[in-house]
Amino acid sequence: MSKQATPGWMRQQERSNLAILRLMVWISLTFGRAAGRVVLSGIALYFTLFAPRARRASRAYLKRALGRWANWADGYRHVFSFATTIHDRIYLLNERFDLFDIEVVGADALHEALAKQPGALLMGAHLGSFEVLRAVGRGKEGRKVAMLMYEENARKINATLEAINPRATQDIIPLGRVESMLEARDKLEAGYLVGMLADRSLGDDATVGYPFLGETAPFPLGPWRLAAMLQRPVFFMAGLYLGGNRYQLHFVPLADFSATPRSERDAAIAAAMQGYADCLTHFCRLAPYNWFNFFDFWQKK
Repeated sequence: MSKQATPGWMRQQERSNLAILRLMVWISLTFGRAAGRVVLSGIALYFTLFAPRARRASRAYLKRALGRWANWADGYRHVFSFATTIHDRIYLLNERFDLFDIEVVGADALHEALAKQPGALLMGAHLGSFEVLRAVGRGKEGRKVAMLMYEENARKINATLEAINPRATQDIIPLGRVESMLEARDKLEAGYLVGMLADRSLGDDATVGYPFLGETAPFPLGPWRLAAMLQRPVFFMAGLYLGGNRYQLHFVPLADFSATPRSERDAAIAAAMQGYADCLTHFCRLAPYNWFNFFDFWQKK
């Protein structure tokens, strides 16, 4: 277990610009998804060419996930997949679910857990689109979704979502406050699916090393301690972008802390974290252009 210095993903400057985002929202909603994707391809090409640090990190990751050298075309596809999931938020947050073909895999286990008690925790990653889950919840199953995230990220995400659709800011719970766990507990009791992204940490978070794509990498312990305290079933969740308008939403059971005695929590947390790292490895190899960490995740010096 270790403490980290400020991680690379936090040191990188935000390149997003809300004015440009609002322009993209207007273009996309006025002229359609196809027109928006034409603009998107130019943006992806720009970042592929002129973001060398991100490109190097992308190549290092893709080499592991693909099992071969990652060329410029791979790098562009990686960036374009990332840009696409952001672009598609415009439609998903404006309830244009009809534009997408979303396949759900592994929902039966989630439904069984929800039949026993209200609410469940979803451990995601910067993998594909979490917004697809919101779409399925709002459009088909009627399940409400809330996200737990760090305060600064919550502020940025809320600003972004407000630019897309002001109604989309209400179900984000900022971490790091005394009342955060109480808010999450209340959401769970109300039957929400509460999601967290568990593949990145803040600088002072405790981490534990687990094998990931062939080498040990640090994963934050905080989300799992919180999950154990909230005493709910935990599922790995990934909304993979498969190209065109196709997404595939996966649910994989990881742990059930509602049935875990306090004396066994540490062992249950360790097993769940290992399962999480294994799931992330599996889905990164299944859909390698979907993992959007454009920094040195393995923290090579």
